Amino acid sequence: MLRRVLLSASRNQSVARIVRTAPVSRDVVRRFVAGETTESAVAATEDLVAAGLTVSLDHLGEDTRDVAAATGVVKAYVELLSALDAHGLTGGAEVSVKLSAIGQALDDAMCLDHAMQIIDAATRAGTTVTFDMEDHTTTDATLDTLGTVRKEHPQTGAVIQAYLRRSAADVEDLIRSKARVRLCKGAYKEPESVAYTSRKEVDLAYVRLMVRLLEDGAYPMLATHDPRLVAIGESLATRLQRVPASYEFQMLYGIRPVEQRRLAAAGHRVRVYVPYGEEWYGYLMRRLAERPANLAFFLRALATTT
Repeated sequence: MLRRVLLSASRNQSVARIVRTAPVSRDVVRRFVAGETTESAVAATEDLVAAGLTVSLDHLGEDTRDVAAATGVVKAYVELLSALDAHGLTGGAEVSVKLSAIGQALDDAMCLDHAMQIIDAATRAGTTVTFDMEDHTTTDATLDTLGTVRKEHPQTGAVIQAYLRRSAADVEDLIRSKARVRLCKGAYKEPESVAYTSRKEVDLAYVRLMVRLLEDGAYPMLATHDPRLVAIGESLATRLQRVPASYEFQMLYGIRPVEQRRLAAAGHRVRVYVPYGEEWYGYLMRRLAERPANLAFFLRALATTT
């Protein structure tokens, strides 16, 4: 019930205004968001890379309905990639892009052009791009754009959400095309007709897809904070003789940082998903919905700073 309430709140503009303007919010959000500027994103990347981790940066924003806003997101990514290159960080950092932020709902051709501008900037900087997944209504469009882009830029990565019932078939398609695939559980409010809704079902789906990606996937990216799933991933990677450079674990900025470093110290490649930018509200609410520990941290911070 609490998860449904928080996911609904992530798209409620009235709640968003309250949270964005509360004096405590910006202090609390620093745990999960690396600031609002390119400079803050680069600084966070430097710290993580120095600690032996890799990074995927997300300029926050989604569901853009304005051409100027979509163009602004593209410019932000190009600026970020140039700054990462200038600081010598692109060997350890890529970017993640939500297609809805760059015009997916406005015009397919424009969205594709915007995606190519970001990918071209990433190529010049010597790094890669992964297309994020969003709610199920955008899955086909995102995979279609990915397929078009990968004809020229096969290193472009995909994301699969384990809770969607369609994901087993999508994983097989991506395995056949030798795509880089980030596997996550899924963080959007979805109807039961298209998504598993119980924790047990989602976890089982995640394990099934993780097995397939580690068995035959070109480059699996296992995005989870669940200790059980991490342990299963470690065991499978060992049993299937995956060398460390052929897969990675991924975790969110500010969540389980000690575990991130433990995995890296054990020889695994670990990538931290680092969001930044002014549009942090929807992202924050989904993070609170995913784990009760995140919400407890947020509420404790509110209690101690008000």
